[in-house]
Amino acid sequence: MITDKKIHRVFGVYGIYTDGNKILVINKNRGPYINRYDLPGGSLEDGESLTVALKREFLEETGFEVKVDKNLGIADFMLPWAWNEYEFVHHIAAYYLVEVIRGDIKIPHQFEGQDSLGALWLSEEEANINNASPLLLKAFRWLKGSVFDPDVEIYDDWEIRM
Repeated sequence: MITDKKIHRVFGVYGIYTDGNKILVINKNRGPYINRYDLPGGSLEDGESLTVALKREFLEETGFEVKVDKNLGIADFMLPWAWNEYEFVHHIAAYYLVEVIRGDIKIPHQFEGQDSLGALWLSEEEANINNASPLLLKAFRWLKGSVFDPDVEIYDDWEIRM
């Protein structure tokens, strides 16, 4: 556990949409996962439920309208991120399996708070610690074994890719 650092806690909802061995991912342009691939999703707005937030985030970041099929579990990650007065981020993520209802991959509209540069398909062979978020790496592990390890993953040597 990390107890000697000022930690920023973040909660978000994230969707896993697969096509064979590939997962639909976004290219992040902000935050601790900048310039890495991540799952579509994010934080809740005031008054939103988990699934409403996930549907909104998925549409904003990918262009796809989705149906939420199943809650897969919760995972959490801790990594260094100097932001405001904080030294670490504790990212708590609710994972959902989603199915596309309609839409096409599109370049997202950029607005204050938009953290996606666009969506693409990525295989596990193309994802690694240097180009993917911990959330995505865990999603690929889930895809292989359909199990989430309940223990926090700590990335002491995390590099922000500016």
